[in-house]
Amino acid sequence: MKKYYNYNGRFFSEDQRVLSPDDRSYRYGDGLFETMKIAGGKILLEEYHFERLFSGLQILKFEVPAQFTKQKMSEQIGELCKKNCCEESARVRLSVSRGSGGLFDCDNKLNYLIESSPLDPIGLNENGLIIDIFPDVRKGIDILSNLKSANYLPYVMAAIWAKENRLNEALILNQHGRICDATIANVFWIKGGQVFTPPLNEGCVGGVMRKNILNTNNQIQEKRLTENELATADEVFLTNATNGIRWVQRFRDKSYENKITRYLFTQIVQTISP
Repeated sequence: MKKYYNYNGRFFSEDQRVLSPDDRSYRYGDGLFETMKIAGGKILLEEYHFERLFSGLQILKFEVPAQFTKQKMSEQIGELCKKNCCEESARVRLSVSRGSGGLFDCDNKLNYLIESSPLDPIGLNENGLIIDIFPDVRKGIDILSNLKSANYLPYVMAAIWAKENRLNEALILNQHGRICDATIANVFWIKGGQVFTPPLNEGCVGGVMRKNILNTNNQIQEKRLTENELATADEVFLTNATNGIRWVQRFRDKSYENKITRYLFTQIVQTISP
């Protein structure tokens, strides 16, 4: 079956190429993206996704055209999913770039690309993840840290390192040597029945599932995460928009339970996903 994508409001088959050689997302990583989950024909956590996207565009000083709206993008996502026969359950990526040109001669024409693919229903992973800390790159803490940026190189290198070391995920350190997040997820840990996650000022991406969990359960505390905290936790889990919650089984020689993690998955993730 032929697959399609949407580029600036027009549909193209996957064998057609439309990206300009001087597109700034390709040249400089000058852009943002959102990875969304479609379930029951709806974008889960839609408000959080578009809130993060438009906030990021403002921070990056994009010139946003009047026709680039939440309503318009939602409609086009739905149309693309239908065209790709995955309107009931899908993974969608919406990428936005500043336009084309060099550093000082950009045309400031916002370009966007929407991709969609079928997604099987996702439950809590039965086989817990094996993780470790990526040692080679530390993430800076600044106004860009919480963005879902197209400039993803630290996470790319961490993912390569995880694969080389036969790990399911790699954790990212910030400039202070504390854990801020993982390659495609935010980090939560549980100790003595209390759930914690690093605050945004530690440099983690402002994940939509992270935000949803914090807004759903006001007992969760934000706290700095050190290697020692991780090694002495009772449970650890990772979150993102498509997988919801994934429990971690092992960090080095430390093994974790998943009792509270399983409860949170049932009470939070399953309630928003038909």
